[in-house]
Amino acid sequence: MKHIYFIMILFAYFQTDPYRTERLNMVKSQIENRGIKNPLVLEAMRKVPRHLFVPEYQKSNAYEDRPLSIGDGQTISQPYIVAHMTAIINPLKGMKVLEIGTGSGYQAAVLAEIVDQVFTIEIVENLGKRAKADLEKSGYKNVFVKIGDGYQGWPSEAPFDAILVTAAAENIPQPLIDQLKEGGRMVIPVGKQGEVQDLILIEKIKGKIRTTNLGAVRFVPFTRN
Repeated sequence: MKHIYFIMILFAYFQTDPYRTERLNMVKSQIENRGIKNPLVLEAMRKVPRHLFVPEYQKSNAYEDRPLSIGDGQTISQPYIVAHMTAIINPLKGMKVLEIGTGSGYQAAVLAEIVDQVFTIEIVENLGKRAKADLEKSGYKNVFVKIGDGYQGWPSEAPFDAILVTAAAENIPQPLIDQLKEGGRMVIPVGKQGEVQDLILIEKIKGKIRTTNLGAVRFVPFTRN
């Protein structure tokens, strides 16, 4: 009898989250097997329902190993890239993180599973409003969305323990460097539109900036008003 009851509970759980198996397989094959070992990042990627942050017509593709179009000329990044960039800033409980380029809201949701507060800025109004609604619908109360020019950051909430930029800038915005807390980390793709860009780690150590090139990436351009 207990065995049957357990099966019923398990069946009900998978019915409410039909993508769970795909999500777990995504984390194992696309992320963990490629060297991402941070347990907080892996657990966040297992939890966040990626299919809720893509358009309806993309839901069946949500856990594939590639970026997906989300409209307005923007994309949701490949799952591995989301995990990789999250791991780079080494997120921890208690941190306040700034994200530039909300997009679908998925990256913000992953961060919100780990840190205390996520402040995220999206320049495309349609995307910003949709992401805000999807984040609220998914129960993320520690994510704050603003529609505007991310180049200037969010001065009233600075400084930030970490900053994550999900669009490629030709130069690193000085306001973002200024808003990074001492000891903080920022990750940003740098390069021209249509070309291979460099993923750059920026660390603020004793008031000085140290940059590290982490390799080639390709992101949508950092747009401004």
